[in-house]
Amino acid sequence: MSKPLYKKITDDLLHAIETGQLAENAQLPTEKELSQTYNVSRITSKRALTELENQGLIYRIQGKGSYVQKRKPRKKKVSRILFLIPFVNDLSLGNFNEGLAPVTSEHHYEVIMSSAAFLINKQAADIIEDFDGMIYYAHNTEDFLDTLFELSIQQFPVIILDKKIHDLPYPTVQSDNFSGGAMATNYLAAQGHQRIAYIFGEPTLPQSVRQRYLGYIHATKEQHLSFHTALTDKQAFLNADVIAYLKENEITGVVCENDLVAISLINQAKRASIDIPNQLSVIGFDNIQAASLIDPTLTTIAQDFKGMGKLAGTMLIEWIENLVIPTDQQIPVKQIIRHSTKEN
Repeated sequence: MSKPLYKKITDDLLHAIETGQLAENAQLPTEKELSQTYNVSRITSKRALTELENQGLIYRIQGKGSYVQKRKPRKKKVSRILFLIPFVNDLSLGNFNEGLAPVTSEHHYEVIMSSAAFLINKQAADIIEDFDGMIYYAHNTEDFLDTLFELSIQQFPVIILDKKIHDLPYPTVQSDNFSGGAMATNYLAAQGHQRIAYIFGEPTLPQSVRQRYLGYIHATKEQHLSFHTALTDKQAFLNADVIAYLKENEITGVVCENDLVAISLINQAKRASIDIPNQLSVIGFDNIQAASLIDPTLTTIAQDFKGMGKLAGTMLIEWIENLVIPTDQQIPVKQIIRHSTKEN
């Protein structure tokens, strides 16, 4: 179907305005000139000019003609990144923002931090409308799969922290949890401990904790240790009779799921008159602030939260601005030796 004649005139004038051939306040051809140029009636040329006027692109001065309207500067959309963590005041999480903030500030992005509950009443369309990208700390890889899946269909940039969500195509930034579990176990073995247990916080194991546990198992086999905690050991949890478990199995060294579990275990051991570290060496994971404040101070495997935040921000902005979809990245961990461990 051929284009209406007035539409042809409108499109040509619009192109001239957009390319600068007709500058701001420049006079447009008159209705008569347009009708002669395009070999159309005055009514057709008038309709074309009226169409541009209705769009706010030109203005008319009675008795003088039509002129290109001065364009109002577009209000710049604020570039915003949504950063979701499981719980805003979660003491088990390190300070990712220490690494994220300088990157986002340098590239002029505003970061809105909230708990993952933010997604409960939000549709994918709402997030796409309000944000340019998202960093999501996955507390549970099954949470909010519907919203995350819809965002992936819309190719909305999302970086996942801490865990890989295998059902979605999003890149992940996570610590080398497997190496961390092995590192802690190997250290205790090097200190002469043969009976080393692994203590969990809850029966449900997050992906990161499973990786730490598998690293622990790997090291117990490599070191030919005489004992290891099995997943079926129901007492190897804080809410179980964990002290009895340690005594019954003559445990002298413990690798804990994280620092909070380690600190709680140390407190339970103290109440049971177990001397830390002379009778029991304890290693945590994360290096949260409390690890250096407890008595005795906690030997732990440190995650590089600052580095993870910086890398996640850099990857996300690269995706947003250059459409470069990142790949999964793993951040090394390191051991911090304090006073909760000693030679057996």
